[in-house]
Amino acid sequence: MRYRLAETIELAPDLSSYTIRLRAGERFTDGSPVTAQDVAYSLPRALAKNPTYAELFGGFDLANARVDGDRTLVIPTKQPFSDGRALLCSGTAFIVKDGTKEFTVRTPSCGPFRLIAFEPGRGAQLVAHDGFGTAAGNGGPYLDGVEINWITDPDARLNALRGGQVDFAHDLSPVGARTLEGDPRLRIAHTVPPDVYGLYFQLNMAMPPFTDVRVRQAIKLAIDREAMLETVLYGRGMIGNDMLCVGFREYASEIEQRPYDPGRARALLREAGVEGFATTLLTGPESAGMIEIAQLFAEQMRAVGIIVTVEQKPRGQLLADFEAYAAAPIVGGVFPGIPLVVLYLAVFAAGNPFAKGWNRPDVDSVVARGRASRSSDEARRALVSAQRELWESGNLIVPLFKPVLSGQVPGLTGIKDGLFETHPSFLEASLR
Repeated sequence: MRYRLAETIELAPDLSSYTIRLRAGERFTDGSPVTAQDVAYSLPRALAKNPTYAELFGGFDLANARVDGDRTLVIPTKQPFSDGRALLCSGTAFIVKDGTKEFTVRTPSCGPFRLIAFEPGRGAQLVAHDGFGTAAGNGGPYLDGVEINWITDPDARLNALRGGQVDFAHDLSPVGARTLEGDPRLRIAHTVPPDVYGLYFQLNMAMPPFTDVRVRQAIKLAIDREAMLETVLYGRGMIGNDMLCVGFREYASEIEQRPYDPGRARALLREAGVEGFATTLLTGPESAGMIEIAQLFAEQMRAVGIIVTVEQKPRGQLLADFEAYAAAPIVGGVFPGIPLVVLYLAVFAAGNPFAKGWNRPDVDSVVARGRASRSSDEARRALVSAQRELWESGNLIVPLFKPVLSGQVPGLTGIKDGLFETHPSFLEASLR
């Protein structure tokens, strides 16, 4: 973990509490100090606003958290777990001032930059926050400011970079990135595991015929992952094995790679009595390559007799109508690199609506047992067991992992892309 506002996060020997100690001298953009009371206010607020956060933080007894001076917050646990640092640092814990109710351009914040202008759908302007990390020499911000332009189309982002309108273009398409190679005015940066995107499909286990494990297995076997890698990503990426979180220690790399076996897929569909059925795949251009991989998925399903109609939402709208998302027979999406425990709690645990019918209290118990162990080896064994169950009978299909491809001017350095987030960090960026 790389802490920002925290100096340390300490776990009690019996796993009964976490103690957050803030860095000295941290300040909000209005000059007031960041205190433990602000943290105590902000964490429950996140839970109230988002049910996913409620599952992530469900093991913390926030109602009985204790503020000890200006810089120390002690949070009891409802049951023992050893991975609380990953949860607290997963990008969900945004710290605001105690009592904050409204969020506008003028609302004090405590990150490395201060927002000075924002227009929905167009972009934002930020200036450096001198009160960030100065006491501890946190490193950055080095830029005087950042102007963010909202450009939804990857090709349009590429053209803006080529035309000198921007210095950095995030999440380019693989074919667009190829066109920049050899251009001395620009360079391509790419992330490596675990900071890669998992392109996934998820079957609705609450809806026939996906209630039948044989149908789920048939679809996984009918996917030609090599063809997807070469056709969609032009070889820039890696083949997935229907599990996310590649690159983290707990990723179950020992599970055998699922083969491409359309013959076995057809046999399983015959056994299930569902040959030649039609279904719908809901997706959107949330990241470069998502539409292309969905279209290729539909082609490959047709080869085993499944007719898939691809329904495309506009960018940013895939989850806007969550009822439609939850009811869709198949969805296609993208997930950033995050630890497995964060993924499982946010998506699969306790019959979460995001799980689309996966509801396995027995697997939840296996994950909980691993979380309660102080032994990293024992914890990993439990998480590998859970992943195998998901791999064998679950509804998640991950055919590819792709690096985040960004174009930038040569003098721009220090951008951190990934770190459990879907957007780059400019905290340590500099421009020469």
